[in-house]
Amino acid sequence: MSKILETDRIILREWQDKDRAPFARMNADPVIMEYLPRSLTEADSNKLVDRFIKHYDKNGYGIYVLERKEDGAFMGATGLQDVPFKAAFTPAIEIAWRLDYDFWGKGYASEAAAGVLKHGLEDHGMDEIVAFTVFDNKRSIGVMEKIGMKKVKGGEFQYPTLPKDHPLGSFVLYHVKA
Repeated sequence: MSKILETDRIILREWQDKDRAPFARMNADPVIMEYLPRSLTEADSNKLVDRFIKHYDKNGYGIYVLERKEDGAFMGATGLQDVPFKAAFTPAIEIAWRLDYDFWGKGYASEAAAGVLKHGLEDHGMDEIVAFTVFDNKRSIGVMEKIGMKKVKGGEFQYPTLPKDHPLGSFVLYHVKA
């Protein structure tokens, strides 16, 4: 296991084959995927993990596995990645997270995201990190605000790969600068 960073309760580390099954189960869960366009099949989830690994190998940062220190439980994923589409604010690096339902409401997302944000700004010398979500995803917006991100004035945008009238297409943009 290659540990990337550590917080009080969490180890953030590189992906291992054993992480694929619990991540695929999360990605198939309609509650966890509520603010994403669709749940993922196991094959699609594995492609996503492969993309995370490739991004990390290329850039030295990426989306990491969250492992609870006390028992080694797979909690989800948090990290940094290049925004994969063109928009007024790109190119940019985003912070993203997805936690298993059992870990919601316990401060894990904010703890992991704060560690990753610091890692990007201090260890990688990033000037700015963005985050975005569907405009009514109060949980993710709460994490963004808790870790010190600010809403970008006029930063609302339509997600470019979704139809204009899609119910999950209207996004808000947050950022933090070094």
